Amino acid sequence: MNKQTDKRLAATAALGLIGIIAAGLVFGWSRFWANWILWFLFLLTIGLGSLFIVALEHVVGARWSIPLRRVPERLSSLAVLMGPAALLALFSLHFLYPWTKPENLQNPVMAGKAVWLNERFFIWRVIGCVVLWAIAYWVFVSGSVRQDRDHNPSFNLRARRLAPLFMVVFGITITIVAFDWISSLEPEWYSDIFGVYIFAGTFLAGLAATTLTVLYLKSKGRLPEIKPDHIYNLGGFLFAFTVFWSYIGFAQYLLMWYANLPEEVLWYKERLQGAWGPLLLVLAIFHFLVPFFLLIPREAKSNPKFLFWTAAFILFSHWLDLYWMIFPVLGHGMHLGWPELSFGFFSIGGVLLWIRHSMSRGADMPVGDPFLREGLGFRL
Repeated sequence: MNKQTDKRLAATAALGLIGIIAAGLVFGWSRFWANWILWFLFLLTIGLGSLFIVALEHVVGARWSIPLRRVPERLSSLAVLMGPAALLALFSLHFLYPWTKPENLQNPVMAGKAVWLNERFFIWRVIGCVVLWAIAYWVFVSGSVRQDRDHNPSFNLRARRLAPLFMVVFGITITIVAFDWISSLEPEWYSDIFGVYIFAGTFLAGLAATTLTVLYLKSKGRLPEIKPDHIYNLGGFLFAFTVFWSYIGFAQYLLMWYANLPEEVLWYKERLQGAWGPLLLVLAIFHFLVPFFLLIPREAKSNPKFLFWTAAFILFSHWLDLYWMIFPVLGHGMHLGWPELSFGFFSIGGVLLWIRHSMSRGADMPVGDPFLREGLGFRL
């Protein structure tokens, strides 16, 4: 059955690959690269959000999450996988990013940002971020896997010392991702809290993916020691960061609406016209109202089947949020068709195949962690 599933996923990814190449030739490379950026950022934020969860456990010395930690450790490999995708995305610069065109430097706003928004510095920032994420993955995840074999408690001390440093690195690099890959699609616009907004979505995506995977593994008879109290805590974090994401998103909009400055409202003006306005309303309902009310009851946070579909809904909403931010730069209304479907097949098929294999390697729990027994005994 596993081999058959792998073959189906590989076939889905291959079909999607054929479709996206054909879509680039037929619909133009701007739409191709917009889809590439969308899926690259969607998967990258899941990986970085998962890596943040791992580091956060070490920073605060949490015990309850230790039995679950191997899941976000494995999911964080998406951040490493997206390294080559980020380098390939550099070919999108001349198709999507107006600051790369010399004639646009006549614009005083773009000229003022040229110190930051220039191709050479942009490329070095991308390489630097990819290297830093790979190092963090090696420190926290590879070290945890090695501890399964040698049961050396020195890993916990090393991770505890380095985790605060990673938080600084994470804060800087996720802000760079926000401003470089999304905000600079329209370089005349800026927002002081845009990096915080992307962080909120990234952490929520990592939580949702972790919850989905934990519940899936538990439904397959793996992770039998995971108790309802562990599941409840995941649901509680999903609820809390759904509210946090919504607060940051509304605060950003409210401040710009109130100030009504031309260089600030331009971005929202484009995303409220035509079909984008109703999509924003759908996003507010899907990304906030639905999960908020679904997760209010205490029982909902510990109901595996209910929580599974709620987490899946949150992940879809995160994809929709990125779509709403990126695709208006293409103009000519909303784009949802063959190219988007092909990218979905390619990305979902390939990533599920990657995750299936990552979930089959090593122990499902960090069995070498000296505090695992304490985590398994967690009770609310």
